[in-house]
Amino acid sequence: MNNINDFPVQVRFPVAWGEMDIFCHVNNVSYYRYFENARIKYFDEIGIFEIKTKTGIAPVLAETKCKYLQSLTYPDNLTVGAKVRSIGQTSFIMDYLIFSEKLGVAATGEGVLVMYDFNTSQKTKVPAEIKNAIKKLEKR
Repeated sequence: MNNINDFPVQVRFPVAWGEMDIFCHVNNVSYYRYFENARIKYFDEIGIFEIKTKTGIAPVLAETKCKYLQSLTYPDNLTVGAKVRSIGQTSFIMDYLIFSEKLGVAATGEGVLVMYDFNTSQKTKVPAEIKNAIKKLEKR
């Protein structure tokens, strides 16, 4: 999981000066924002927002974690990858990787996403349309 090329969805952007804290490294909250940027791009790629508009069903983040491996600093450029590791009945697990041009792999993480029906305010099964879109993107 420590190779950015293993991630079918990637976002690239520079580290912003304002993301650093008093200790002169990127604040830990920013890592979660980086994951979020990659997750949203992944959702764009598989058509989540169109599916939600049509059905009222979309994933919600139930759990997330980050393993900090390197302290990021300004200036730097990052590539953040996202991929789905596994799909269950009502949820899927997404892996993340933050790759720094200066340092290499800076962090890894994961998120548990639960399918939620916004019409009934209850969790629901992962729709076949979403499973198929994930499998196609992941080329499994």
